[in-house]
Amino acid sequence: MTALLDHLRTHKTPSRWLAALRALVRTDSLWLIVLAAITGILAGLAVSLITFTTLLAHNMLAPGYKRLSGLEHVAPWRALLVPATGGLLLGLWHYALQRHNRHRPVDPIEANALHGGRMSLRDSLIVTGQTILSNGCGISLGLEAGFSQIGSAFGSRIGRNLRMHRADVRLLVGCGAAGAIGSAFDAPLAGAFYAFELIIGSYAFPLLAPVACASLCALAVVHLTGETLPAITMTIPQDVPPLAYPLLAVLGAISALIGVTLMKSAAYAEQVFATCVRPVWLRPMVGGLLVGGLAILSPTVLSSGHIAMRAGLVNPPLFWAAIGLLLLKAAASTLSIGSGFRGGLFFASLYLGVLTGAAFASVVTPIMDISLALCTVAGMCALATAIIGGPLTMILLTLETTHSANLTAAVALTALVASFTVKRIFGYSFATWRFHLRGENIRSGVDVGWMRTLTVGRMMRTQLDLLDASTTVANARTIFAGRMPRYIVLHDGYNHYAGLLESNLIQSIAIAPDQPLAAIVDNDGEVLSPDYSIGHAVAAFERTARPALAVTDKDGRILGILSERYVLRRYAEELERTRRELAGEKHGK
Repeated sequence: MTALLDHLRTHKTPSRWLAALRALVRTDSLWLIVLAAITGILAGLAVSLITFTTLLAHNMLAPGYKRLSGLEHVAPWRALLVPATGGLLLGLWHYALQRHNRHRPVDPIEANALHGGRMSLRDSLIVTGQTILSNGCGISLGLEAGFSQIGSAFGSRIGRNLRMHRADVRLLVGCGAAGAIGSAFDAPLAGAFYAFELIIGSYAFPLLAPVACASLCALAVVHLTGETLPAITMTIPQDVPPLAYPLLAVLGAISALIGVTLMKSAAYAEQVFATCVRPVWLRPMVGGLLVGGLAILSPTVLSSGHIAMRAGLVNPPLFWAAIGLLLLKAAASTLSIGSGFRGGLFFASLYLGVLTGAAFASVVTPIMDISLALCTVAGMCALATAIIGGPLTMILLTLETTHSANLTAAVALTALVASFTVKRIFGYSFATWRFHLRGENIRSGVDVGWMRTLTVGRMMRTQLDLLDASTTVANARTIFAGRMPRYIVLHDGYNHYAGLLESNLIQSIAIAPDQPLAAIVDNDGEVLSPDYSIGHAVAAFERTARPALAVTDKDGRILGILSERYVLRRYAEELERTRRELAGEKHGK
C-alpha cells in the first residue's frame, strides 16, 4: 500500500496513475488478487441489479409474486400476452442490431479460448439486457448467461485497460464468471470451479486465491443487497446403502441421455423456427406464445425454475407428475432457445435433474428401498453435469445447495457417470455444442487462439533464393558456387511457383549438368497459404513428408518459404507457454 501511495503522490494525472497501477500489478501478484476482488464486487453488484430488475418484471405475469416457477396458477391471458409481447420486443431488438451490422457477441468461454480474454463491454451489456427481457417476460431460461457475461466482461475490461498480460486478462475473465455464478447460486466453491473447469480451462493452485477471492467478494455483495433465498431444508439420509450405488450409476447414464436429447432438441428447434417462421424478428414472439401455452398447463415451466427446483427437493412429485413436468419444462426450454430468446440452461437443468431423480426413485423403489431425497439430489447433479459440463462444479453446487455432505460419494458417482457417458456418445456440453454448430471447434476455455493468430504468413521466411525453372544444373552450380543455399525456389516465366528444390540434388554427380532444374524437381503443386494457421501447416508437413514448403498467394505468386523444423519449434514453444499458464507458473511470483 505504501508503494501505491508513493506512486500516486508522484503521478498527478489519471493516465499516470493508471500506468503506476499497471506497473504494480505486473511486479507483485498481490495486486492481481486486489483486481480479482474488484471484479468480484462488480459481478456481485451486477447479479443483484439483474435479479432485482427481473423479479420486478415478473409482476407483469403474477402481480405481487416475483418467483414465477412457484406459482400454482397463472391467468391464461397473462400467460399468452406477456411472453409474446416480450418476444416481439426482443425480435425487434435483434432486427435493429442486425440493421446496424452488429457482430455476434463473444461469450466468456469463447473469449478465453480464442481471443485472449478480450470481450466487448458494450456487447455484454446488450446480452445482459436481452437476458433480462427474456427471463422477465417468463421465458423458460435462466439468468446465468447474463450473470457470467457481464461479470466476465468487467474482468476483461479491467485487464485490457491495464494492458495486462494475456494470461492475466484470461484469469480476470474467469474471476468475473466465478463471482457471478458463485453469488447467483449462493455457492462460492461451485462458482470458483465453474471458472476453472469451463472459463479458464484448468485448475492450478496459484490461480485459486484470485478466483476464490472474486467468488467470495461477489457473494458478500449479494448477501448485503438481500437478493438471496433462504437455505433449503430437506431430509437427507445419513448413509447410502452399498447396493444403491449401481442404481445411482444407472441414474447418471439416464440423465446423460436426457441431457443429450435436450441439447440436440434445442438445435433442431432452431432449424424448425428458421424454416417455419421466416422473419427473424417474429420468431421470439411465436416462441413466447408457445411457452405461454405450456405455462397454462403448469406455471412451473416459467422462468428459470429455481423455486420449482427447491420445491421438488423438499416435496418430490410422484412418477407421472414428475414425467409430465419433465416433458413440459424440457419442451418450454427447447422452444425458448429455438425461437431466439437469450438465457441459459443452468437453472433449468437443475430442475430437470430433480424431476428425473424423482421419476427414477418411483421406478426403483419396488426393487430396492432407496431414499427419494437421495435420487432427487443425485439426479439434479447428474443432469446439470450432462448439460453444462464441469462435474466438480456440479458436485460442489449440489452439496452447497442441499447441505448434504454425507451424500458426496453418491453425488460424485452420478456426476462422473453422466460426464463420461456424454463424452462417449456426444462429446459436447451445451455451450460447446452451440460453438460446434457455428463451426467453432472449442471444447473449453483453454487458450487455443494462438493457433489461429500464429499464421504461416507470420512464420515464413521471405528472403529467398530464386531461379528460373529453365535454368540448367550447371548454371545453378555456377550461380551458387560460393554459397550453396539449402532450398532453391523455382519460378516460371510469369513469376509463378514452379517447385522447391533441395540444393543437394544439383550437387549430385548422378544429375546431368545440362538438365533443366524443372526436370529434377518433384512439383505436385503442394504449397501453403499465408492465411493458414500453424495447425494447418503441421498437418501439411505430415501429409507431404517434406522438410519445407513454399508459400504462395491465391494467384500462385511466391511469397516465402516455411520449414517443418521451424514450425515444430514454434509449436513446441507455444505449447510450453500454454502449459505454464495452465499450471499457473506465471502467477507464482
